[in-house]
This record gives sequence, C-alpha cells and structure tokens, in this order.
Amino acid sequence: MVAPSKTPITLTIAGSDSGGGAGIQADIKAISATGGYACSVITALTAQNTLGVSGILSIPTDFVEQQLDAVFTDMDVKAVKIGMLSDSNIIKAVAAKLKQYQPKHLVIDPVMVATSGDLLLQQDAIETLKAELLPLANVITPNLPEAAALLDCAIPQSQQEMDNLIDELRALNTKNVLLKGGHLESSDTSTDLLITADDVFRFSTQRIQTQNTHGTGCTLSAAIASFLAQGYPLVEAVTHAKGYISHAIYHADELEIGSGHGPVHHFFAGHFDPTA
Repeated sequence: MVAPSKTPITLTIAGSDSGGGAGIQADIKAISATGGYACSVITALTAQNTLGVSGILSIPTDFVEQQLDAVFTDMDVKAVKIGMLSDSNIIKAVAAKLKQYQPKHLVIDPVMVATSGDLLLQQDAIETLKAELLPLANVITPNLPEAAALLDCAIPQSQQEMDNLIDELRALNTKNVLLKGGHLESSDTSTDLLITADDVFRFSTQRIQTQNTHGTGCTLSAAIASFLAQGYPLVEAVTHAKGYISHAIYHADELEIGSGHGPVHHFFAGHFDPTA
C-alpha cells in the first residue's frame, strides 16, 4: 500500500539526453523548478549534445517495467509525463503498467519526429501509440510535425492550416490536445491551441529570437504534468506551464552551453511562482 503524500510527485517516462537539455534531464529540471518532486523511468539512452544525436540505445522492456514497478509501489505519483518511447514493445509495456497503477494525470509528449524531419518511431509504433497510450492521456502535446504524423497529413504551414486540424485531432481517441505552433517561424507570435471536447483555448506569445530552444517540448509537457500534480485544473496547468516555458526561453541566452542549439534556462528564477 502506497502512503499518500503531500508532496506533488511527478514521474517522467522518457529517454536520457547526455547533453542535459532535453528528455529526462529537462523533465527533472522543469518539474523541480515548478514546485514538484521528480522521479524517472528511462526508456532509452542517447549520445547527444547541442549539435545533435549520435547514438540511441534502447532499454530492455523488462527493465523499463522493473523501473515502473519500483516507482509506483513506493511513491504516491500524482502525474505522469511520457516522452520518448522507442518501439511498440515499450509502448505496450508502459500502457499496461499505467492501466495497472492508474495515476490520476497523464501527459503525453508524442516524440516522433526529429528536428531533421526524420521519423523517430516506425509507423507500426505510431499506430501502437495511438491505440494503447493516447486513450489513457489527459492531454497530448504534439508539435506540428508530430500532429501531421499522428494524422498522416501534411505539416501545417499557417495558422489557418493549424485550425483546420482541430476536428481531426478531436477525432483521435484522447481527451485533450495541446497543438503547439512553434514551428510556424514566419509568424511574429507563437500560438498553441488547447483543443478540448467542446472548446479551443488559444495561447499566444511573442516569438523570442534565440537558437537556444533545445528541450522546449519536453520542458513544457513536464511543467504541465507538474502543475496537474499540484492540483491545478488543465487549463490553468497549461497557462502556468506556458508562462514558465516562455520565461525559460527568454532567459536561455544567459546560459553558454555548447556550440549548437543550447537548452532553455530552467532555473531562471530558482523556483517558479506561477502567481507572480
């Protein structure tokens, strides 16, 4: 029997980024900076830095399951964030464990497309993700290439084309979708759409000119999970997470990390107060 905890515990299930800017490392930083306690289950190891990924090593499925059992049988996990899952077998194993332990909140960042445009998941794994995991999620957070991969359509090139995906995304077997518009780089603003069953909430922020945006998707989804674990309703959790990631991007150039696309500044203010 897991003892209830007053500490808002969030579990991240994702891959490790040896460069520290994305994946498990970004998630732990974001959860910690936004007032939560982070624990982790690692699904893959990557050899990467600010210039790119040079290698990926998947963790055996049975050891992913062992990690999940270790966390869930001891800790009062309020929310789970899922990032990189490398193949169908791991997706099925994670889905089975989530059905077994039934955490209250689940945020899925469907990491499927590399910055280069290459698919990180094969088509059969994408179908497994849609069938096994998306129905369990409170919210999924695809960027535009990931939404296109989920829907098997062209990547939106304008705000209108983003809007045209709303009905198709609602038809996915998942509760809510946060469609991220950061890839529309021709726009002076960046607009995300939180698509619920009967409404669309728009979050627009001024686009910040920086090359240090590595790990933004991981950071945003982890922050959403952290705020859900603290008891915020979904719209408020997304609002606070958007505020956090905007500040983290704004302050990213204060860091000097590597010679490529550096990370956002997770601890720009120490502990982030969403009410400030």
